Amino acid sequence: MTSSPTDLSAPYPPIMPFDTGYLSVDGIHNIYYEQSGLKDGVPVVFLHGGPGAGSSPRHRQFFDPMHYRIIIFDQRGAGRSTPHAELRNNTTELLVSDIEKLREKLGISKWHVFGGSWGSTLALAYAIVHPDRVLSMTLRGIFLMMQKEIDWFLYGIKTVFPEVWQDFVNVLPENERSDILGNYYKLLTHKEQAVRLRAAQSWAAYESLCCTLLPRPGMVEESKTPDHALPISRIEAHYFLFNKFSPDNYLLKNIDKIRHVPATIVQGRYDMVCPPETAFALHDAWPEAEFIIVPDAGHSAFEPGILSALLRATNNFRAIKSKIA
Repeated sequence: MTSSPTDLSAPYPPIMPFDTGYLSVDGIHNIYYEQSGLKDGVPVVFLHGGPGAGSSPRHRQFFDPMHYRIIIFDQRGAGRSTPHAELRNNTTELLVSDIEKLREKLGISKWHVFGGSWGSTLALAYAIVHPDRVLSMTLRGIFLMMQKEIDWFLYGIKTVFPEVWQDFVNVLPENERSDILGNYYKLLTHKEQAVRLRAAQSWAAYESLCCTLLPRPGMVEESKTPDHALPISRIEAHYFLFNKFSPDNYLLKNIDKIRHVPATIVQGRYDMVCPPETAFALHDAWPEAEFIIVPDAGHSAFEPGILSALLRATNNFRAIKSKIA
């Protein structure tokens, strides 16, 4: 039995977790996790974006709760994990390790992996290291942490959102705008909280305004709350500066390790945060993966066409029932 929506334009109904907790992963970080859906269902792990964006209750609603055991967690420094917005011991390699520690703690042999934006980066990085633990992959708004993608985010968006970009860089003196990332990082790690928060809210608003094809009322205000703005801006800047892959195209070069894994790639045609060029490159390297271009969408997972494609993917992957290695 499934509880599939009558159409794929709306997510599954809201549900509450049957289990929540914290996993201590080192001497600094404690990772919040939760489980919802079917206790003995097929496990799926949700990897949120950012890095630093954190998870929310609505992320449970991508999955059929009568089929999936839905595992959601907040990555280091994000959401309900502690310490809040912490940059120490915060690397992609450590996040991959955290996913494995969580899998082992929960007694899971294999699971489906779902990730969008930075979550797609982390999903790929995890699967490349642990391909034998992955039943399927649902990836959205592809980001591969290549320098040209970071440059687009910091400078290229100006070509489409010039007024939004101008507000973004107005936080910096004009003579510091040739190095937006480095000089923003100085503000985001400033000793004064007010300086950090002002820069964080500007960064978060910039990303939010470029995230959807059409403006979404209230989205910018939500993004500027300190609980959201500080971790997403600080952790993104930290990763862009200090956690790039080597070589730059590491994920693409290692796709052969996971080409046997069933996968769906969902990409908005007008995604300004993670432009479609990257998703095309991923599919070129991984032709076996289903590739869906949503013609009337930007970056957000909750735009109608993207939501529909993601629901269809997670529903289709219900046919993969194995929970045994």
